[in-house]
Amino acid sequence: MIMKKMHVSLFVSSLSKSLEFYNSLFGTNPSKVKNEYAKYELEDPGLIISFIEKPGVIQNQFGHLGFRVNTQDELMIRLLEAKQSGLSIKEEIGTSCCYAKQDKFWVSDPDGYQWEVYYFHEDVEFNDPHEVQSNGKEETACCAPPS
Repeated sequence: MIMKKMHVSLFVSSLSKSLEFYNSLFGTNPSKVKNEYAKYELEDPGLIISFIEKPGVIQNQFGHLGFRVNTQDELMIRLLEAKQSGLSIKEEIGTSCCYAKQDKFWVSDPDGYQWEVYYFHEDVEFNDPHEVQSNGKEETACCAPPS
């Protein structure tokens, strides 16, 4: 069985604020909008993502979501588009995270869901440069934007 599209559904606190953000991030409008519900159907990448307005059930321990692009040029185009859309961006160029050397940038939606857009260079033998000292132990914060 070959799966062609991934589906994600996220609870959001404000559908209107989320639509404003995701219209900018995706560069398109949703394919369906109903009361307290919206859905985008993206072809490239193959993703169906829906948003349900339920402010009381938003999770704060969610990891992150992301898109891997095929070239560094595509990453730079996406970065420029995000900047032109006025999205708040954190850039990481030449970083190593999740055992991979990457160039990336991060954006956060109105509810704090973090999106990573990245170009993969190569596998590496270490995890993450964001080391945090906590209770005398070294911890890593891999796959999270730098503070």
